[in-house]
Amino acid sequence: MADEFAIDSRQARRSFQAAAQQYDAAAVLQREVGQRILTRLDYIRVEPDRVLDLGAGTGYFAEKLLQRYSRAGVIAVDFAHAMTRAAAKRGRWRRRPSSVCATASALPFSAQTFDLIFSNLMLQWCQPLSVYFAEMRRLLKPGGVLMFSTFGPDTLKELRGAWAVVDEYPHVHEFSDMHDIGDAMLAAGFADPVVDMELLTVTYADVLTLLRDLKSIGARNAAQGRARGLLGRQRYAQLCAAYEQFRSAEGRLPASWEIIYGHAWGPQNLPPNDTGHKVFPIHVTS
Repeated sequence: MADEFAIDSRQARRSFQAAAQQYDAAAVLQREVGQRILTRLDYIRVEPDRVLDLGAGTGYFAEKLLQRYSRAGVIAVDFAHAMTRAAAKRGRWRRRPSSVCATASALPFSAQTFDLIFSNLMLQWCQPLSVYFAEMRRLLKPGGVLMFSTFGPDTLKELRGAWAVVDEYPHVHEFSDMHDIGDAMLAAGFADPVVDMELLTVTYADVLTLLRDLKSIGARNAAQGRARGLLGRQRYAQLCAAYEQFRSAEGRLPASWEIIYGHAWGPQNLPPNDTGHKVFPIHVTS
């Protein structure tokens, strides 16, 4: 991946921090994809004692996991403090998720802690993938299950194409191919990894509504090589004009989302190993 597309993690954190208040109202796609992961869990035998919702956002699915697994403890992790504050309020007063603000590459938990790791649309912000998969592998119990979703290369291909007419800066992130994701899972030591994908399309009346939706869910441009400064009227007009080539016969502008799903198991009979692991907790709320 070119350096200009490398993720600026501080910018990404600031974007999600700012989006926390309006996130739930805008996260229609995120809820749909997360619900599809939950449906996939119907076909997997797992009765977890401890569940990790990694990249939990405001905790919508942490609450769903509490409801689904009535005897399990659920921990919601996100790297934006405002998101974890919202997640800590989910559920009922007698049973809420624990909420932890930390980076997903170095989590403040012992090895082999979780029976289920659930991660909905987080991994597209994680570079390199090998580091994050190694951390999830460390935390998963033998026989435990990892279930996740992330974005693939055709995500926002229309927006990427329109911006390419305007300038040469990266405006849409590069996303990993599902075959590379499968290879990374194998390299991390997961057992029996499975990866598949589907293409979802959301339509808009205009480009401004699309851009506002992306901002509202925190999905701003965090590429190292992004253009700095505000989007001026001239460049915005050029973007809108370039996007018109994709307008459908029904008069709508499409935004494509390639959704990659993956699941795998923690291999059996491996001892826990925390050697060399560094933990950087930021905030914990129970």
